Amino acid sequence: MLSELLLTEIAALSQSSKLPLHRQLYEALRRTILNGKLQAGERLPSSRELMHDLNLSRNTVVAALNQLAVEGYLISRVGSGTYVNQNVPQVIQPRGRPVSMQPEKLSHRGQALSNTFCAVDLEVQPFTPGIADFSAFPVALWQRLQNKHWRMTYPDMLDYSSAGGYGPLRRAITDYLRVFRSVPVDIEQVIVTSGTQESLGLCAQLLADPNDTVWLEDPAYWGAVKAFMATGLRLHGIPVDKQGMVPRPQDNTTQPKLIYVTPSHQYPTGAVMSLERRHQLLSLARQHKAWVLEDDYDSEFRFSGPPISSLAGLDTHSQVLYMGSFSKVLYPGLKLGYLVVPKNLAAAFKRAHYDLNRPGQMPVQAALAEFIDMGHFASALRRARQSYGQRRQCLLNALQPCLGENARITGAEQGLHLCMRLPDHFDDKALALQLRQTGLVVRPLSAYCLSRQDLRGLVIGYGYAPLAEIEHFGPRLAQALAKSLQ
Repeated sequence: MLSELLLTEIAALSQSSKLPLHRQLYEALRRTILNGKLQAGERLPSSRELMHDLNLSRNTVVAALNQLAVEGYLISRVGSGTYVNQNVPQVIQPRGRPVSMQPEKLSHRGQALSNTFCAVDLEVQPFTPGIADFSAFPVALWQRLQNKHWRMTYPDMLDYSSAGGYGPLRRAITDYLRVFRSVPVDIEQVIVTSGTQESLGLCAQLLADPNDTVWLEDPAYWGAVKAFMATGLRLHGIPVDKQGMVPRPQDNTTQPKLIYVTPSHQYPTGAVMSLERRHQLLSLARQHKAWVLEDDYDSEFRFSGPPISSLAGLDTHSQVLYMGSFSKVLYPGLKLGYLVVPKNLAAAFKRAHYDLNRPGQMPVQAALAEFIDMGHFASALRRARQSYGQRRQCLLNALQPCLGENARITGAEQGLHLCMRLPDHFDDKALALQLRQTGLVVRPLSAYCLSRQDLRGLVIGYGYAPLAEIEHFGPRLAQALAKSLQ
């Protein structure tokens, strides 16, 4: 009998939730329809009958029936009664098995995204690559600036931003890139994003279609791999040597729509792309009519040799999109970065950015703009360069005893990590696991490779570890490495 079924369902719901009575009856009826106990086209008892059978008020019963009718589960026929809609799909429950309302597994793309190039194990410990020291960030000053802009906030500062970001922050970014990175940029070309990941995703969505090909460095930055996988692009790895990405003749048979590079400090090998290689890459991009995505990773931290112009600074055909973030100099949780696009793309990118991401955080952007204008960003950058330079030299000194024929350092001129290259036959994954068990977190170089089988090594960060910890753990790391390389 329907009333008995409904009473059983309502009793179960009342024990597991605090829903009001009309929602409990609604849910009980909905489940009874979906599991087939109330068939399509079957007539329901009248509201008065349900009221008496279930011992509920008429308002409670009518509210539940009306909601089910609005959602299409029930239909009323004048003078005839209320019936289960013929178009409601039913969930058939196999005997002995509970009904699952969820798909059995992730999509193929979901499985790949959750299982490939995962970074969840990059703990904040000495020598973890890709981590910066944000413990020295001037928190009190930052709080004062944020509080000031919250007090002054106008209503439009609490809304989304359709202009590409807070105007004074975009102006500050424009001035910084013109002076320090030689990027010829106007304020209208600058879009404030939540960081490099969002910038990459936006470029992939607007400049390429699913199954288009993106060239990227091999070994690769895991974040870029994830961004391109998420947008359905085909990944084509291009080997990296000591001068950066080096396309081979066979690569030209795979037409790229996008070319992603980290020329300032390739992650993870640490290679700095030579000026000659930069011009070659731009020429090759023109031949393929491809967009170049320049991630100016670690460009702020160059410790030896003259700075090299950005690709965007060398671009004469408006084919480079340039991106960076404030995570390394300030702190990762700030989640603010920037994307510079060619002038003819600026309006379209701003519209799409607004529609896809609903950008906001305007008071935070205002605080950052003032932080930069008052010179605090430049001061923080100078302090960071000095501090990281000391840590870098300390780590190089500590590792010196284990260097030799079987181990050499690359990528030491710039950035916040070193790459120790090992013999091609060496099991760097086993070595990294062995070191991890002793509390030394490094990453195997081969874990970053897309298709290459000829790279072995360790990626060793020094951005987070204080100088005292490098002095303590550096010799321990060198000793463990020397023992493994014997």
